[in-house]
Amino acid sequence: MITGATGQIGSAVLRLAAANPNLDVVGAVRSAEKAETLGFPAVLLDFDRPETLAPALEGVDRVFLMTGYTIRMFRQNRDFLNAARRADVEHIVHLGAPGDDDTPVEHWLWHQFIERYIEWSGFSFTHLRPEIFMQNLLGYGGVRVIVNGVIRHYVANARLTWIDGEDIAAVAVESLSKPEEHAEKTYRLGSDVRSYAEIAEILTRVIGQPFAYEARPPNEFLAAALAAGADTAYMQSAYENYAAYTAGTNRGEEKLFSSFVDVTGRKAASVEDFIRRHHDAFSY
Repeated sequence: MITGATGQIGSAVLRLAAANPNLDVVGAVRSAEKAETLGFPAVLLDFDRPETLAPALEGVDRVFLMTGYTIRMFRQNRDFLNAARRADVEHIVHLGAPGDDDTPVEHWLWHQFIERYIEWSGFSFTHLRPEIFMQNLLGYGGVRVIVNGVIRHYVANARLTWIDGEDIAAVAVESLSKPEEHAEKTYRLGSDVRSYAEIAEILTRVIGQPFAYEARPPNEFLAAALAAGADTAYMQSAYENYAAYTAGTNRGEEKLFSSFVDVTGRKAASVEDFIRRHHDAFSY
């Protein structure tokens, strides 16, 4: 079962998993309308409707598990994992967040509590801890990050570690198809370290149009997010993280990881590779 099957990461996992002859795949979706347009076998599963969990999990032995960034994720994951345990699911591949075990970023450590619950529940598991998605450069939460060649963000000149969502999906599918090889493993995933100013320079060179980075104050982000009705706890944590970057606090995220190469045996995508692949989307 692939949860989040219509999202940017879940859909990539579903597509790659369906192409793997060792896997019989079903996508989990929240509505019949989404099931009809998925293009793959689908089951109805809504984390906020516990009555949908047991029927969706019938016959499932492995799960790619991801939930949205809201404070409800604790209850959602608990209910789902309890149902999965009753359904005799064997292996969970969990999509978490960046950071090591003592990360100071609150919404990242939320995922680590979910990891511990997976382990406590007795599942075989693989934990994925990806860094910043390259796909976020195309847009985040339905909002474009780059408008008319200007990148606006809230992390000053911090250098961040980036990972292509397609590469996350590849590691997830390897872990689902060979759980005996990847059980009890935590894979941190990050293939390129770049600031937004560096990314603007790469875009200018590759796209052939001018791009620039405009650092914005983190409090502007928080005010807009709360005004839009976003989850307060998550947005407060994201704001604090952005503020720490802006202040130059060393939070230990400027790292590269070998997990993708170790698992797949091939080179991970760089930011430049990603930009070249999505050339038309970045042009303006």
